[in-house]
Amino acid sequence: MDFNLTEEQLQIQDEIRKICREFPDAYWRDVDRKREYPEAFVRKLTELGWLAALIPEEYGGSGLGITEASIILGEINRCGGNSTACHAQMYTMGTLLRHGSEEQKRRYLPKVAAGELRLQAFAVTEPDAGSESTRIQTMAVRKGDRYLVHGQKIFISRVLQSDLMLLLARTTPYDDLKDKTQGLSVFIVDLRESRGKLEVKPLDLMINQHTSLLFFDGLEVPAENLLGEEGKGFRYIIDGWNAERILIASEAVGDGRWFIERASKYAKERRVFGRPIGANQGIQFPIAQAYAHVEAADLVCFQAAAKFDRQEGCGAEANMAKFLASEASWEAANACFTTHGGYGFSVDYDVERKFRETRLLTIAPVSNNLVLAYLGQHVLGMPKSY
Repeated sequence: MDFNLTEEQLQIQDEIRKICREFPDAYWRDVDRKREYPEAFVRKLTELGWLAALIPEEYGGSGLGITEASIILGEINRCGGNSTACHAQMYTMGTLLRHGSEEQKRRYLPKVAAGELRLQAFAVTEPDAGSESTRIQTMAVRKGDRYLVHGQKIFISRVLQSDLMLLLARTTPYDDLKDKTQGLSVFIVDLRESRGKLEVKPLDLMINQHTSLLFFDGLEVPAENLLGEEGKGFRYIIDGWNAERILIASEAVGDGRWFIERASKYAKERRVFGRPIGANQGIQFPIAQAYAHVEAADLVCFQAAAKFDRQEGCGAEANMAKFLASEASWEAANACFTTHGGYGFSVDYDVERKFRETRLLTIAPVSNNLVLAYLGQHVLGMPKSY
């Protein structure tokens, strides 16, 4: 086993750092304060092709693996940025790539890779369904050569910043099904053509996530925009979960390293009672422990990514990576906040911003409790807990 990054991977890491130096803490602080979308940063990543990393070369992308994509997103967060502003373009297109027709892939992927179209939104969650995706009620009813969509979604990010959105909707009523995982379908929605039939209501959250509540009122979606087979959409969604969890885990590791580096630096510089506070075990040990947990989580992340890239089953590893990395990052966030004391609340130190951002990763895109339920049932063979 070789745990070292290849020369190409180290170069990717270095190039991302160079980009991030153009967008320092002050940039992210200002974007967060104004609740704006980091448009300049996302445009820069797009222009340089980094958001097309997972798109095959034949469709204009880089054809890299999930390992390289993890390095990209993790490094953004380690440098103080927030890759959740653009990470969906990494894994959302996977549903289109794996289950779309050749015509659909040719129509959309080259333009996504070139930055002519932005695919950053994925509408799944609903107010009354939450994590129980098979219970969604938004209906897509076929009328001739199109589907009419009625219903609502919640916690859907970047709708106002995207040109395209993937939508999971019900095409068969829930009560008509024996297998409740059937009857759901995935559609490509062109948001540029949705005026009057789709209301987007931004949500006011504690983080700058650009998340909205959506209301569908007879939105027309061409039948040719159905991905794969009608009624098989839930399986298509599950198919992309491993990639999503691995990438989220890499972001958490990046956050964790940012917290460790900031905490260690401050602990060496801040002097109280005539010596650096880092000399006190109450400060030093929590940072060191969080560091150990972040580095251990990173190894599981790369194990999961390596198996994914070899097209091996990696459900257990992907879920463990997401769980361990998000928990380790949250531990590091608390250690960093405690180290900074009252200054941790100061916007100018960026700790409170990153503190809010990394907390999200323990509950989204899947709650860590559901990750444990998956491991308990599907890996350890215990009875279903929910």
